[in-house]
Amino acid sequence: MPPISAASKNIIIINALAFMASYLLTNIGINEIFGLHYWGASSFQVWQLVTFMFLHGSFSHLFFNMFAVYMFGAPIEQYFGTKRYVIYYLVTGIGSGLIQEIALFFEIQPFIKAVDACMSNITNESLNALLSQYGPGSQKCAILINEFFGKVSGMPIHEATPIARHFLMEYQDAWIASHNTIGASGAVFGLLLAFGMLYPNARIFLFFLIPLKAKYFVILYGAIELFEGIGVGFQPDNVAHWAHLGGMLFGIILILKWRRE
Repeated sequence: MPPISAASKNIIIINALAFMASYLLTNIGINEIFGLHYWGASSFQVWQLVTFMFLHGSFSHLFFNMFAVYMFGAPIEQYFGTKRYVIYYLVTGIGSGLIQEIALFFEIQPFIKAVDACMSNITNESLNALLSQYGPGSQKCAILINEFFGKVSGMPIHEATPIARHFLMEYQDAWIASHNTIGASGAVFGLLLAFGMLYPNARIFLFFLIPLKAKYFVILYGAIELFEGIGVGFQPDNVAHWAHLGGMLFGIILILKWRRE
């Protein structure tokens, strides 16, 4: 087990404190405030591109990310030096958030167009089709849907239409706001990429059993994330695969830049 590096220790402490705060101060909604929202959502703030990488949704999410920081941080910090190591960690984390925002654009735009189409021709059929395709998305969306159908039940169409328009605007905003990215995974994938480039022949044990050279390990993980991101042969999930790839992409760019210098 490698000794923990100075910067990695501080990164782990900050992430652990943020996790504890998110659970102890549930009434504040720390993950909701400081997580990375889609740039078109009313809840988006620019500084979320930094804060989101220090938040986690579960203990296992925190543990595995911080275990990776512990395992790979020391040799990378030793190679780069503390200052460049911290810069690298932050740049790959922010870069992962930027790539996630781009991925969300392509995911959310079809939804916005579907809402606009429904808004231009509000009928029971168009509303049911929209909600069947995109679902509640979040608890807030589910509440809005239940309240809406409770209001318009048995109401004439000319009276229900203005209420439906208002509902669609609220539903769109709530559905978009439900896309909230948290976690250090993008920066962690940046560290994984750096380890593979700096120590390509070092052995990593896949599933703690199968020895694999670091360079092949990075290629394998990058390919898995790419296939997951584009949905080739996989079921949709809540993992920010494009953010992981974004961390690797910005890691390559930064390492190549420093090598030229």
